[in-house]
Amino acid sequence: MASLQHIRRRIASVRNTRKITKALELVAGARLRRAQTRMEQMRPYADRMQELMVGTARAASSFRNLALMQRREEVRRVALVVVSGDRGLAGPFNGQVLRRAFELERHARAEGQQVSWLVVGRKGASTLRFRRYELTAQWAGFSDKPSYADAQAIAHRLAELYTSEEVDRVVLVYNRFVSPLVQRVTTSDLLPIPEDVLRGGEEAEQVERPHATADFIYEPDPEEILQRLLPVYLETQIYRALLESAASFLASQMTAMRNASKNAAELIDRYTLQMNRARQAEITQEILEVVAGADALAG
Repeated sequence: MASLQHIRRRIASVRNTRKITKALELVAGARLRRAQTRMEQMRPYADRMQELMVGTARAASSFRNLALMQRREEVRRVALVVVSGDRGLAGPFNGQVLRRAFELERHARAEGQQVSWLVVGRKGASTLRFRRYELTAQWAGFSDKPSYADAQAIAHRLAELYTSEEVDRVVLVYNRFVSPLVQRVTTSDLLPIPEDVLRGGEEAEQVERPHATADFIYEPDPEEILQRLLPVYLETQIYRALLESAASFLASQMTAMRNASKNAAELIDRYTLQMNRARQAEITQEILEVVAGADALAG
């Protein structure tokens, strides 16, 4: 059995660790509320943006001149955009998004396609470099508090890669926020922008607004308006994913630190029980020595 001094040192060490995990849990919880507010404020804007594109697309004669919607006859290179965190201590947050990305990579290579890696967050980049993957682009420093300018930078790079035909398809992999306890890995095809994004929802909109049948005069042409809206739509989708990922990271970190604090408390109780047993054993040994000494003197 370990000595009393050694057990006391263990208890003190675990108590210090519990203070840190408890503080991180409280900080993550406070930041999570702000991240949820930003995410919820973004959702209506993203929905209105898609409605605007749907309305404009109905008036467009074709999408042939829209570079971000041009499908390649043969997909030779796929770009995987992985949204990870800049820090750890967040449970399975980083691991689960990377596992999904590796699954997509294996599927793409099985079809004879090459894979380009673009990573948001230091953790994802360090993992890929450790596995000796070459990164086409990397962004870091804003994974838990992204701005729209960050989304614009990512969207501009993706659009540049696609229009220059360096990649033929762009897939986004990120953690979608469901609740503070549930974050789901989500994959989304960013480029080419699917036509059902522009054509979809037509029946639902007619049901919701059966009297909205007025014709509009577009200036400039609907195709030119779409040409300007598509990059903004791409930025919006990326920004939405960044906000979802930021909220997921903070929720995962809060849960992980809460579990760590709980485990620390259980460990302290276990060490305290060991300490009490060790003290009892010492006292019993001292009593036996005193009795033995008394018997020796009496004899």
